[in-house]
Amino acid sequence: MSTPISQGVSPKRVASSPRHKKSISKKFTTPARLGIYAFLLSAAIFFLLPLYIMLVTSVKSMDEIRLGNIFALPMQFTLEPWMTAWSSACTGIACEGIRGGFMNSVAIAVPSTIIPILLGALNGYALSFWRPRGANILFGILMVGAFIPVQVMIFPLVRILASVDLYSSLPGIVLVHTVFSMPVMTLLFRNYYSTIPHELFQAARIDGGGFVRIFVQLVLPMSTPMIVVAAIMQLTGVWNDYILGLVFAGREHLPMTVQLNNVINTTTGTRLYNVNMAATILTSLVPLTLYFVSGRWFVRGIAAGAVKG
Repeated sequence: MSTPISQGVSPKRVASSPRHKKSISKKFTTPARLGIYAFLLSAAIFFLLPLYIMLVTSVKSMDEIRLGNIFALPMQFTLEPWMTAWSSACTGIACEGIRGGFMNSVAIAVPSTIIPILLGALNGYALSFWRPRGANILFGILMVGAFIPVQVMIFPLVRILASVDLYSSLPGIVLVHTVFSMPVMTLLFRNYYSTIPHELFQAARIDGGGFVRIFVQLVLPMSTPMIVVAAIMQLTGVWNDYILGLVFAGREHLPMTVQLNNVINTTTGTRLYNVNMAATILTSLVPLTLYFVSGRWFVRGIAAGAVKG
């Protein structure tokens, strides 16, 4: 006796049927979906249009810029404004470009990113797993620091650093960035560690692990998503900082943002808009590259617990 053949319709035939295609097109043309697309498109144009203007202006000659059409592509492409901005643009009486500011920003940003992340991870680990007496009170006091404006603390910090011979020095500006980043770094890691099962910590304690061993061998390797998030936030904030670098770095360690301001505000005759735009893009190149390269890690880290707790 023959087995009856199934009369079911294959998924490929369903997916290619006119009724299925019509339902998909109807789903993507609803007013809500069209509104989302319109908002995303307008937001993209709003944020990308200034970048486009800076890019096309930075590769034009001044004669072409004087024509007044800022949206037009360059008729004659040139990289001379970029070379001038990097190596010979005047910042006050010195005409050495912003390359010195780039090296200063690197020297400031690298330790100002690594040290706060390590200390923030250590604070979050202690507050999440070991919970010393008064941990919640200490955490609350630390969080108050996140809401104190930077301008309020500048004068006291100037006096304190001057009394210990750290004012206008590289260690001094690194220390200032570390102090101001502690509340946010601690909050990020504490909230992330609160999502880790406490049983893992208890099992490590039973196996004889101490404070440092558990942190180095267990907790820190599990913190990669949050370390990426913290690194992006801290490096971007330190690199884009202006006021702290201007006040605490000193003349020999002025960051790139301060050098950019000096380039733009230094006028000896005609204002060179193409050089100013090139210097601006060079200054923002590191944060832009960081977001493009590690944007996926940033979103993954946020989803892994950066805003939980």
